[in-house]
Amino acid sequence: MEISARDVAQIVILGHELDRGEGELRAFVERLNEDEQAELVALFWIGRGSFEPDDWEEAVDTARAEATTPTADYLLGSPHFADHLEAGAEAMGLDVADEEEDLM
Repeated sequence: MEISARDVAQIVILGHELDRGEGELRAFVERLNEDEQAELVALFWIGRGSFEPDDWEEAVDTARAEATTPTADYLLGSPHFADHLEAGAEAMGLDVADEEEDLM
C-alpha cells in the first residue's frame, strides 16, 4: 500500500471539518500521486462495503479504471466519506486513530 496512515488520517480530520477545511482537503488530495489517490478511493469503497478487504487489488484497479472525476470531488460527493475512509483504513489494518491524535 502506497498511501500512508498519516495521509489518510489527515484527510479524515479535514473531512470532519469541511466548514473550515474543504480547500485544504482538496489541495491535500490533489498533491497525492495517482496511485495514492486510487488507494484512497479503494479505502473509501471498502469502508462503505462496496469491496471487501480481500478484494484490495481489484478495488484499486477499479478506482484507477473509473477515475473520471477529480478524487476530491468524488469523495466530497459522499456526505460520510470521512467515516467510510476510517472504516476502510481499519479494515485494511491501517492505524489512523493514533495518527489522528498526533495531528490534532
